[in-house]
Amino acid sequence: MTTTHSSAALRVPPAAPADAVAFFTGRLTFQADVSDVRASLDSGDLGFVLVDSRGAEGWQQGHVPGALHLPTPDIAARAATLLDPAVTVITYCWGPGCDGATRAALAFAQLGYRVKEMIGGIEYWIREGFPVETATGTEQRPVDPLTSPIGSVTCAC
Repeated sequence: MTTTHSSAALRVPPAAPADAVAFFTGRLTFQADVSDVRASLDSGDLGFVLVDSRGAEGWQQGHVPGALHLPTPDIAARAATLLDPAVTVITYCWGPGCDGATRAALAFAQLGYRVKEMIGGIEYWIREGFPVETATGTEQRPVDPLTSPIGSVTCAC
């Protein structure tokens, strides 16, 4: 039975529960957020390689400590010499306004790698107060209270 709503948020009705399970499971299958990536890096129990897919200028400006620099245009030619195909790859690029990490993830998937995209990219990594490596050392900015709780590594969601 379909109910008509005057609510703008419900003009298109929500999906059936089984469809919602499939959709949200799919999103979690293809994406990891910066807090989960950070928690994994901190634990030392990675199970993945984190790949920064930006160009040289972006990498030099600042990157996630421990990330591998492999720009998207170089993936097809260099991935096999740098990465074990049995290890999952998590890609990141600039941020939510950039689909570079998505293009990088596609390139890895086309080569047979299991892959996820770190949503939020380096932008949200920095906004959540996590450290970045630069040419001058490690830097860390204060947490942006619009993106993460101050004093916590995770939003506890």
